[in-house]
This record gives sequence, structure tokens and C-alpha cells, in this order.
Amino acid sequence: MKNTISKKYIVDYIVKNYGPMRHDASRMVKAIRLTGGYYGISKVDLFHYIIERSGTVPFTTSYGFDTEYGRRVRNNFKNNYDEI
Repeated sequence: MKNTISKKYIVDYIVKNYGPMRHDASRMVKAIRLTGGYYGISKVDLFHYIIERSGTVPFTTSYGFDTEYGRRVRNNFKNNYDEI
């Protein structure tokens, strides 16, 4: 399986589970790819961590809260999303 994510995957998942998109899916894809590449994280796992704070990315959560590493990853994603 490729280590990438598509705009269609993001839109389909969010619409199915949460309703209409409120964010720019194109910017989200680019920010996930940049962040995932920088940290060496699977793009799909990173997407689920960003959206649901799931434990799919090792060392990012502890007892349901973000670790310091998780906050860095999340802030990097946010900065990439805002700058695109």
C-alpha cells in the first residue's frame, strides 16, 4: 500500500462520519503530506490522528491526551494548513 492520501479519501471519510466538509480538503491533503513526510508518519494514520485524535501514530497520545510529540505533530500540521 502506498504511503499517501487523496482528497477523495478525506472528503468521503469526513462526509460519511461527520457531515459536510467545513475545511478546505485540498489544503488538508497538502498539509498532511508535508507533515507526514517531515515526521516519517503514514499519511492515512496522520489523517485519523488529526481528525479523531486516534492512537494510530505511535507516541502521540497517552491516556487520550496529546503527548509533547503529539502536540508538535499537530502544530506542524496546523502551521502547514494555514500557510498553504
